[in-house]
This record gives sequence, C-alpha cells and structure tokens, in this order.
Amino acid sequence: MAETSTTEGRTLSAAQLRVVSAIIALSFVWSGGLGLLRGVIIGAVFGAGTALDAFYAAYRLPEMLFTLVAGGALGSAFIPVFSRHLTQGDSEGAWRLARATLTLITLIALLLSLGAALIAFPIVDSILTPQASLAQKQLTAELMQIMLITVAIFSASGLIMAILNANQRFLAPALAPSMNNVGLIFGALLLSPRMGVQGLAWGAVIGAALHLLIQLPSLRPFAAKLRPDGVIITDGIGEITRLMLPRLIGMAAVQLNFVVNIILASAMPEGSLAALSVAFTLMFVVLGVVAQSAGTAIFPTLSLYGARGDLDRFRSTLATALRGVLFVALPATFGLIVLAQPLISLLFERGAWTATNTVATAWALAFFAAGLAAFALQELLARAFYALRNTLAPVSVAVGGLALNVALSLLLIQVVRGDLEGQGAHGGLALANALATLVESVILWLWLRRKIASLEDRAVLGMAGRAFLAALGMGVGVWLAARLLAETSPSVIVVVCVPLGALLYQGLAVLLGVPEARSLPAGILQRLRRG
Repeated sequence: MAETSTTEGRTLSAAQLRVVSAIIALSFVWSGGLGLLRGVIIGAVFGAGTALDAFYAAYRLPEMLFTLVAGGALGSAFIPVFSRHLTQGDSEGAWRLARATLTLITLIALLLSLGAALIAFPIVDSILTPQASLAQKQLTAELMQIMLITVAIFSASGLIMAILNANQRFLAPALAPSMNNVGLIFGALLLSPRMGVQGLAWGAVIGAALHLLIQLPSLRPFAAKLRPDGVIITDGIGEITRLMLPRLIGMAAVQLNFVVNIILASAMPEGSLAALSVAFTLMFVVLGVVAQSAGTAIFPTLSLYGARGDLDRFRSTLATALRGVLFVALPATFGLIVLAQPLISLLFERGAWTATNTVATAWALAFFAAGLAAFALQELLARAFYALRNTLAPVSVAVGGLALNVALSLLLIQVVRGDLEGQGAHGGLALANALATLVESVILWLWLRRKIASLEDRAVLGMAGRAFLAALGMGVGVWLAARLLAETSPSVIVVVCVPLGALLYQGLAVLLGVPEARSLPAGILQRLRRG
C-alpha cells in the first residue's frame, strides 16, 4: 500500500495511516538500532574525548546548512504546494515544480558548502569553539571541510524524500536515514584505524551518498518527470519560498540552540560535548520511533485536508496521532530517566569508553528525557501548522524558544551539578533544552486550538492525564526493581526492568481506563489473526 503507483493527490484513511505509521515506525526502529550500534562503535573507538568533541563540533555546520537549505524547511513548504497542484488536477505543473525545486536547491547547496569550506577555520576559531586549543580548532576545521561535501548530496536526497512522501511512498524515505548510520559505522570500523577521526568524517560522506542511492529505485516511476530541463523558476517556486523563509528562521533558531551548546560546552571538561551529543542522539532515537514516524505519515494527508479546507477530518486525524504519540512518549520518558545509567553502561562501556563517560552521558540523557513528550508534541503540532500553510506560529515560537533556551542555559549551567564525577554543568544545557521545548509545545497547542477551534482537547488531555499516572506508577516500580538489582550487572537490570516496565504500564493503563491500552493490543491480535 505504501509503495503503490496510483497515489497522486490521494489521502489515506485512518486504517491506512496506522499501517503507514507502523511501517515508518519499524523503519525508525531499524534506523534507531543502527544509530545505537553506531554510537556504541564510535564510543568504543574514540571514547568521549577530544577527537569526538571535534567531530561533533565540526558536524554542526554541514548539518545546519542542509537543514536550512533542504531539510524540514523545504519539505514542509514543498509538500503543501505540490499537493495543491495534484488536488487541482495539475499533475504536469506539480512535476514541473518538483524539477525546478530540485535543480535550484542543489545549486544553492553546492555554492554554500563551497563558501563555507573556504572559511572553515575562521568559523571554528571565532564562533564554534573559541576556547579550544589551536590543535583542536585545526582538527575541527579539517573535519568540517570533509563533511561539507554531504550538504549538496543531502539537499537533493532530502527533496526526493519529500517528493516520495507527497506521493504516499514512505518506505524508502523512511529507510534512508539508516544509511547515514551505515556510512558512519563503515568509517569508524574500516577507515578510522588508518585515518583516525578523519575516517569517521569520510564515513559521513559515504552515508550521505547511501542516503540518496537507497531512494532511487522508488523514484524510478517518476524519473522521467524529474529529468532536469534547465528551468529553475516556475509557478509555485515563489509560494514555496514565501512559506519556507519563515520556516528557515525557525529552523535557524533550533540550530542556534545547538551552536549555543557547543560554545558553552567547549569551556567545560573534556568530553562534555560528546556526552551531550550522544545523550541527545539516544533521546532522538526514541523520539523518531515515538513521534517522527507518526508525523511523517500524517503530514501529506493533513496537507491535503488543509488544501481542501476539510477541518473536521484534519482535527480528527491530528487528535488521533496526538493520543497515540503521548501514550508511548510518557512511559518512555520515565523509563529513560530511571534506566539511563545502566542502559548507557550496557550499550557503550567498552573500549575507550569509560565509566565516567557513562555517568556524564546518563546525566544529560535523564534531563533530555524529561522533555520527551514535549519534543513529541512539538513534532506533530509544528507539522499541523505547516500542513495549513501557516509558518508564522511555529517560527515565532521557535525564535522565542531560542531566547528562552539561551537564558535557561546560562542560568542552569551554574546550578545543575551532581554528586558523581561526570555529573557536570552540561546537564544544565540538556535541562534548559527540555524546559524550553515544553513551553514551546504548550504555546503551539494553544495557538493551533484557536486556529482550528478544537484539538479534541478533553479526549486527548484526559487520556494523557491517565497515561501520565500509569507511567509514573511504572517509573516507581522500575526504580524499586533497579534498586533491588543494583549489585548485579547493567545487562541484568535492563533485561529485567524493561519488560517489567512495559507490563506495569500496560496493566496500570488498562486499570485507569486509557483507551489506547486496549485498542493497541486488540489491533495487533486482529492483524495476527488475518495472518
């Protein structure tokens, strides 16, 4: 169903959305599993030290350029305009727009990455890591120049993802992010022994190429429609630009949050930035399964409902997604907080990765995890605004969130400290990010509610309240079990506590009358009976 050929201008039913969400969620699980394996391998090879600090700092500019040129900003602007052409029966206009956008965005990415490569060292020296040593700055600049190659590749690949999703083809785009992990694993295992951390940077380039290549077979039915014709200005480009520019400001605000973290962490003990980056990656793996899969699945359908002005189905589709996401995000929050240290110890503590690295990363992960439900809500609510071709709200909120995050970061790095070695000020950066995201999500909720009259608030919030109580009870139970098993190995704690937590949450959710606690197992059983 997700890979059928007659999908232009078609919405998905609730049942189809569940199937698509499941497909995408499974791909996120696969990608997340590879992401964890990537982190384990990189941690074992390099540890949370200066080389990895340089890599994560260097990766920030290429990722920022891709995100601003052709990341979520372009996809969020392109899909509604492309979908409107299709709903109006203008298939030729839709594909003319796709061709022009692909050509234009690739050219812009090439020029920006070349310019950034020429001034890489001044960027590192003056902005990213001004307090680092000269050798650290030179290494960071060199790694940045290598990874800037990825910007043009990811830009073309990112738009292809949007084109495939707009045509209800989700599998290949959902698998593409895992290819980036494959490239980094290849770099860490096979290139780094001979090239050092530069091998990891070249692995990022290989991952970008694989990210593009895996999507090409699914693009084959549309290949003739996407052949470049030299046209870069056509009907719809102006509207995409108009929708994209505010979104760029919002995405820039998000990226600047990461830059602030790099700048502040560069003055902290060695390995602080690596611990912060690994913790965020772990949280983001869970977020991908919990929220990004649902957001990716519903966005094209929400865009089509928005284009048709069908707000009743728009509200119903969004509310169903919100309920499902919160039902999973809340127990994941408590589980990550309670089990952060044994989980990271089990996954990472080998090779060059030390016990102090584990403590430092678990410290940051617990604070990031506290905002997991807020991150999940933000993912869906922002997409809902973009589906309505409204960029003002999410952009305004993101800019305000940047200011709040900076203020909270400067405050919390002064007060957040733990008793163990590794529980340092970088935890304040993680907590600041979680709190700022919570405020952003609340404001987005209230703003969207005013725009479309209702988000089925009573049903969504009532379910969320009961799910929170079930998750809290689960968290207490898992914490007690972990304390009883404290003298055993991390593997025993994780193997016992994860299924125990799942059973506790499911049981408490059923007792508290959470509808999703019954509908989810029933849906699984029904599918199993169908074979």
